[in-house]
Amino acid sequence: MIKIKKYLIIFSVFLILIVPALSFAQGAPSVLVPCNNTPDPVTGVIAQPCNFNALMVLVNNVINFLLYGMVIPIAAIMFAYAGFELVTAGGESAHARTKAKSIFTNAVIGLVIAIACWLIVHSLLIILGYDGSWIGL
Repeated sequence: MIKIKKYLIIFSVFLILIVPALSFAQGAPSVLVPCNNTPDPVTGVIAQPCNFNALMVLVNNVINFLLYGMVIPIAAIMFAYAGFELVTAGGESAHARTKAKSIFTNAVIGLVIAIACWLIVHSLLIILGYDGSWIGL
């Protein structure tokens, strides 16, 4: 019974993470890097050359996907799971309450680490002289 519950939770988390990606599958194509080194057939000029800014857009897209597409939804799922465990524990066991509280704590620590990593990368780029417009600030 416990293994079935474990696999059911893993499967439901997988579905929650994959369904939004599938719902946007028919929309406009996602552009990972907005550059195109193919020259225009009429003029022969490259309209969107791949340069440092295109690389920064790639880094921004990856960071946005990891932070907004993975970290925040997983943290929300963990908060919901820990809340469910805390509410259903009742007064039966101190172990279940301790487990739920540790899940809450670990989810908060994970969010803090993810946001701190973003802040460190952003600060380093500003120190190095990049304006940060590709980050959205």
